Amino acid sequence: MSKTNKSPLYIILLPFIGIISFIKHFFIGIKFVFFDVWYNIISYRLSSKRFRKRELQPNGIEKNNPAPLKKEEQKKILSLSERERIINEKNALIREMQQEINSRKVNKDYYKYYGTKDGVKVKGTIRATNKITLHNFLASEGIDVYSIKKDSLANLGKKIGLINDKPMSVKDLIFWLTQVSTYLKAGVTLNDTIKLMTKQANKDKQKKELYEAISYELTIGESFSVALESQGKVFPPLLINMVKSAEATGELIKTLEDMEEYYTEIDKTRKEMLSAIIYPTILLVFSLCVLTFIMVYVIPEFIKVYDQAGITVSGFTLGIINLSNAITRNLGTITLVLIAIILVLLFLYKNVRSFRKLIQTFGMHIPFFGKIIIYHELTLFTKTFASLLRNSVYITSSMEILTNITNNEVYKDIMIETMSNIARGEKISLSFYNKWCIPDVAYYMIVTGEATGELALMMEKVANYYNSQHKARVTNLKSFLEPIMIVILAIIVGIIILAVVIPMFSLYGEIK
Repeated sequence: MSKTNKSPLYIILLPFIGIISFIKHFFIGIKFVFFDVWYNIISYRLSSKRFRKRELQPNGIEKNNPAPLKKEEQKKILSLSERERIINEKNALIREMQQEINSRKVNKDYYKYYGTKDGVKVKGTIRATNKITLHNFLASEGIDVYSIKKDSLANLGKKIGLINDKPMSVKDLIFWLTQVSTYLKAGVTLNDTIKLMTKQANKDKQKKELYEAISYELTIGESFSVALESQGKVFPPLLINMVKSAEATGELIKTLEDMEEYYTEIDKTRKEMLSAIIYPTILLVFSLCVLTFIMVYVIPEFIKVYDQAGITVSGFTLGIINLSNAITRNLGTITLVLIAIILVLLFLYKNVRSFRKLIQTFGMHIPFFGKIIIYHELTLFTKTFASLLRNSVYITSSMEILTNITNNEVYKDIMIETMSNIARGEKISLSFYNKWCIPDVAYYMIVTGEATGELALMMEKVANYYNSQHKARVTNLKSFLEPIMIVILAIIVGIIILAVVIPMFSLYGEIK
């Protein structure tokens, strides 16, 4: 229905209502301009002065009625000059951060920050994208920052390579994974977990800075995998890729526990491998030291006896004596030459790939000992590959990680060949076919895993099998190597002693 018409009375009163409304709003405007605005301005000025006066006074205490302070509180109080300086530096910091708002900077620099927390001055160094994100991070930590400056010395050291991100030791990595997974299982958030670990590492400056850097990345919105990757070489690529996959599947706790178990097993295998190498090396060095002592100190005493008795030596005894004299006269030169040879070999092994591959190939062909190297590499490769496949890491990424996880050039070539085969759409097992360093059992289990779609399970079985074989070989090596080395050393020493003692029998015959 249409609206009803207005009454004649309403039409007559309408001009008067408009005039009254105009007069009302006119006086409201006059009141706002000449009273409200000036009143608010004056109130704001007075409030600001009172606020600044309280801020400059220690802990907001009134001048007229100062309350007695405890000794602990008095230590926290900053002087008025220090507070004024802090306020000035804080204002300068705000201006610098405003200039960085439109910055698109990606590279991180080292920054030194200064601030107060609970009335105590604090400072530190941390890598950050810019001052804004660092200021927000420190504010979330309860730090009232008044100065952030670039650490020129640390940035220069990073640029020229004096400051490098050292990989975390396996022992520390295992402990770190245990801590993180335990806190997460207890219901603590990831960021709070890292903050708790930062407080626990308060006495270890290096760990404290590492955990602060991770917490900073999480605070500015980065994922856990990106936070770990941002720490350079501290965390292994395998762990970073596993965490990245876990973030996609939502199984971070389980992945961290699997990684803890993985690195524990790998550490055991590595220690067994080191013991297999170190033990015979120690025996060999000890044997050489004993022989050198006999040749340098024992045999010359027999020579003096022969000279005093006028005994003429010949044959094998003369050869031993001449060898002893040569070693005694040139001991310093021989020592320097041996050290130089060892250093050159180490340099070539570290920097020349072809030489390193030659030595590794030779080592894997040594009877009995070579099998220990092969079993160690197979255990490392298959166990890592199985973990990557279980966590749904892309096969190409898996091969890149496996290529970097071993220092054995023979197996690196196999990994590179595998990546090429995958790019051509061929099977993984083709790269392991008819390779002298891949036992037939391992090859056929990989083939079976591909055929059944259970490659991760088969890799795990191969790892367990060759890990047990590796342990058995190392145990047998320790059991048999010691008596064998002792027997060899006894034979060599016996021959030398016999060669120099035989002339004593002729001397005994003449005396008799």
